[in-house]
Amino acid sequence: MRSGGCPAGSSRALRLDPFSLPVRFAATDAAADERVRHVELYRKRVVVRRSLAGMRMALNMPVSAFSGVAIRLTAGKGELPDNLSVVLEHKDPGLTLPLFASSEADEAFAEWRTWGNVLGLPLLVEDEGVLRELFERMGGVRIAAVRQRRRRHNAIRCRRPSMPLRRQAGKLTAATLVHRGEHEIIARN
Repeated sequence: MRSGGCPAGSSRALRLDPFSLPVRFAATDAAADERVRHVELYRKRVVVRRSLAGMRMALNMPVSAFSGVAIRLTAGKGELPDNLSVVLEHKDPGLTLPLFASSEADEAFAEWRTWGNVLGLPLLVEDEGVLRELFERMGGVRIAAVRQRRRRHNAIRCRRPSMPLRRQAGKLTAATLVHRGEHEIIARN
């Protein structure tokens, strides 16, 4: 199965479909012999194949080995527009993989969020040369302010009983009967 590369009719954009994984594509690699590496991207792992100094190698890594999905802005040269690229970021810059590139900001942000959701990795932005997470997280859970529950203008509000909302936990007082040392669970009258 071969996918990826440039879409028909456009030579300016790299576009991989995150919903048709696994996907195979070729990416540029300055250190490789032929200046190209072949990448197989699955939901849970990534296989990078390249030849270095005549020796062929395949790197099989889990997706969790990557830092996250980053979005980067590249300034256009001359009259060319600025370019946004979405990459699968690794601690080793030689293993960072391009996923999407375009000059349209809306498309790039949509692809960035989609790749982050599909791969289950944090969303990263480049801030003065340093990558940081855009949203706070605790493990795999995004932390946000607690929102109040809305029940008033719900379409099925009339079908739900409101009594459970008014119930409170029971309180143990001195008047409460407590039977200790009993052997039967069921009361027989």
